[in-house]
Amino acid sequence: MQRLLTAPRLRAAGVVVLWLVLTQASGDLPICKESDYHFEYTECDRLGTRWRVAVPNKPDTCTALPDPVKGTQCTFSCGEGEFLDMQSQQCQKCSAGTYSLGTGVAFDEWDSLPTGFITQGVMVNEGKTLTDCSNSTWTPKGDYAASNTDECTATLSYAVGLKKPGTVTFEYFHPDRNLYFEFFVQNDQCQSAESESRWIKVSEKDWNQYTVDLTSGNNVLYWRTTSYALQGAAVKPVLLRNIQVSGVAYTSECFHCKPGTHSAKAGSARCTPCPADTYSNKGATVCHQCEKDKYSEPGSGSCKERPACTHSDYFYTHTPCDSEGKNQLMYKWIEPKICSETAEGAVKLPASGEKQTCPPCNPGFFVSNSSSCEPCGSDSHSNGTVCVKCPAGTEPLIGFEYKWWNTMPTNMRSSVLGQEYSSDPNRSTAWEVAGEYVYTTPGYHDTDYLMLTLTVPGYRIPQFNNKGSERGELSRISFVFETMCTTDCKFYFLAGYSEWNNYVVEQWKGSSRKQSYSYVIQSNRTISFSWALQRTEELSMNKTYNSDFAKIYSVHITNVVGGVASQCRRCALTSVGTDSACVLCPPGHFMVSETGACKSCPPNSITKASQPVGEEACVRCGPNTRRNKAHTACVSDCKVDVKTTEGTRLHYNFSPLSNVTEFYSSPSFTSKGLRYFHRFSLGLCGAENKVPASCVDNVTENERTVKGYICQSTLVPSDLRAQKMVSGQPFLIGDSLVGVSTETTLLGISSPAWLFPSASELPDVIFYYRSSDITQACKQGRSATIRLRCNPAIAAKDFIHLPSNCSEGTCDGCTFHFLWESQHACPHCTKNHYKEIVSACIQGIQKTTYMWQQPLQCNGGVSLPGQKVSACVSLDFWLKFGVTTGTIGALLLVSISCYFWKKTRKGHLMGLTRFPSSSHLLAINKLKMRTLMMLKSEDDHNDKFAKVWKFYFASQDTFHNCVEV
Repeated sequence: MQRLLTAPRLRAAGVVVLWLVLTQASGDLPICKESDYHFEYTECDRLGTRWRVAVPNKPDTCTALPDPVKGTQCTFSCGEGEFLDMQSQQCQKCSAGTYSLGTGVAFDEWDSLPTGFITQGVMVNEGKTLTDCSNSTWTPKGDYAASNTDECTATLSYAVGLKKPGTVTFEYFHPDRNLYFEFFVQNDQCQSAESESRWIKVSEKDWNQYTVDLTSGNNVLYWRTTSYALQGAAVKPVLLRNIQVSGVAYTSECFHCKPGTHSAKAGSARCTPCPADTYSNKGATVCHQCEKDKYSEPGSGSCKERPACTHSDYFYTHTPCDSEGKNQLMYKWIEPKICSETAEGAVKLPASGEKQTCPPCNPGFFVSNSSSCEPCGSDSHSNGTVCVKCPAGTEPLIGFEYKWWNTMPTNMRSSVLGQEYSSDPNRSTAWEVAGEYVYTTPGYHDTDYLMLTLTVPGYRIPQFNNKGSERGELSRISFVFETMCTTDCKFYFLAGYSEWNNYVVEQWKGSSRKQSYSYVIQSNRTISFSWALQRTEELSMNKTYNSDFAKIYSVHITNVVGGVASQCRRCALTSVGTDSACVLCPPGHFMVSETGACKSCPPNSITKASQPVGEEACVRCGPNTRRNKAHTACVSDCKVDVKTTEGTRLHYNFSPLSNVTEFYSSPSFTSKGLRYFHRFSLGLCGAENKVPASCVDNVTENERTVKGYICQSTLVPSDLRAQKMVSGQPFLIGDSLVGVSTETTLLGISSPAWLFPSASELPDVIFYYRSSDITQACKQGRSATIRLRCNPAIAAKDFIHLPSNCSEGTCDGCTFHFLWESQHACPHCTKNHYKEIVSACIQGIQKTTYMWQQPLQCNGGVSLPGQKVSACVSLDFWLKFGVTTGTIGALLLVSISCYFWKKTRKGHLMGLTRFPSSSHLLAINKLKMRTLMMLKSEDDHNDKFAKVWKFYFASQDTFHNCVEV
């Protein structure tokens, strides 16, 4: 297509040597003609000079090349519409029919790869199977180049040398989020240029433009794609076209205008598209008029035969209602008109102006004196005829309901998103009203998106929850539609922040019978809804299927700010905010459906997000959870009490684990061995005012984030240095806390013990979660369990395991299981967790020491008491006490014996022999026995006791002697 002299190819010394060798070795070759060689410049030297040398187009074909001559200064450049004539080394104007960007180059024809472009396919990393990627390359398709669609990495590269800083701009069409598309720039030392992100986001509707700044010097541009179709789905390629690079010094030739464009003057910087009903060939200076029986669209390279007009070439609409309540049916040709009314078999345009009765107004509106439809007041409702105020104890159900289509509603707009010329003012009405429905009109390109957009200002806050509900039903949109297609058309329903910032909610392929669809709005930021019909995805400018259509019969959206009401409902009788038309029950109450009275929910219960009517609206919180202040969710403060089988109570505090924690699964591989990871984000307790766990999709054009207790996303690693991982496919695993227990089953969610075997007698504490997201595979929604296991040896706060036999965290795809080991998962320490050791009494001092029971399975709580020291009485003391007592007893016995002895002797002298009385003898024997018992309890071998015994027996002998005398 062109020859671009932007990167020097030969150094001056090497060129001269090569020229001498060729001159000596080619004496028998013919003399070179101008068509046998071309000129190039050598690299600039330190003085800013260079040489112009002749380079043969084919080696060893001719001889006598022109001698090298001194070239222009390195600062030399050409302007727009000019090229450098290497023969004269002067800038020349491009001739008519051609163009030049001057200090830029453009590539807009892709019949083959342009000169300088290189493409190749390789594996991004080692896989399990050997894959041949030699054919996985970028393929030229005429107007664009298409990427590969397999798991190989296809790279398209282009090297360019810039005289000054410039830019590269290109257009791309990236419709598939399973294909990762990146663009980056490297210098001549293979160092990547600084860029915030090299990943190109998905664009599902139209061609997008991408621009990157380039530095002066050598730059290598890379476009690279890799498929990660994890479920084996078919992948659509990335399309690339209109690549422009600015900042080069010059171009050595001008480019011919492509068919359908022209340049009438010399020195043109760009070519002008031909208008409708004209055409041009390649390199044209003028556009030629089509013949009368032929037509062409803007920018066409040829004319086509005008087909005979059919019923698909016109459409019908209605005029507004007049004062008599009548409207007129109007028929119009589709513009621009391309069909022929005189061709054989052509149909004529039906006559317009037929009057018919206007359809009634839509619900919530009434017929004004001018026969137009006006909205009812905020406290009234209507069926489309007369406004009626809502009775006491009820409130109007505010929203919009469209089921009659006499005129397009003021908050709806019709538009066309096309591949080309989407700004044409004649191409702005894609949907037309038709009384009972609104439908897509024919006449647009098969690949165009025919858009119908509904915009709402926002939604009312549910009156039973002053703070709103993150997960509840804020609003609901329902519509009835029908499609009729002869090919693989697609009908889309989109929702988002605006018409240009939305995402596909649902899509239908091919013909669809009349049916209804509903979508729940959970965010007050969703203010735009769009319906779009695309007749085919095959890129073309044809109108083969322009008779395919979509019809929407009705649209109903509830709880809209500024809406109207079609009916009223009963509500509570207690006053709330001034923005309410009635009084709803306060938080924590439900409405008695028979009377409309408010009744309190049971303790520790929450109310459902919908209007709380009936006691079934109250949901009791699970074990170890409590309701939040808004009565909309059950939360935990991370403090848990459980009762063991032995009857003791264990107290836990998981607050150190309450912050959001992230961890990754082991690597997984696709069928061809490409590696990816699962990233999990956990927010354990979910206390109020805590930041929830979040997972993000940063690949799609509209970055999407999901938030809850537990979520998962898929991470695909990049093989480029300093490049972050790509995160995609996020989904919620748990958005509500069911309860906390040591039981392995709670409210239908099971956590089998065999998933995480344990040898400890201490039970695991299990957190149970549930997600409201219902999928085709998980009819009851997803659920999750997190086992908290005490392990005093683990100080880290994120030691989390997945089941060994379910490496991705789930065995069935719906219930996920996690094991979290930590010292912070141990119960509080109590007195039962330590024991005391009492030492012997040494020198009147006794010590008491406390030690933890082993193995220790507690954390925090009571502290281990310090060592205690107390006074005590030793064995030596009791020995001394015994000796003293024995001595006193012996002396007492001796004294008594002597007393009786003296008394007996005196009686004998008086002639009266007297003996001790029996009572005296009994007292002596008792005292004797006590003394003996006391003395025998001590050490018989003690010397002191031996002396006591001797004294005792001596006294006994004296006593008996006294008696005998």
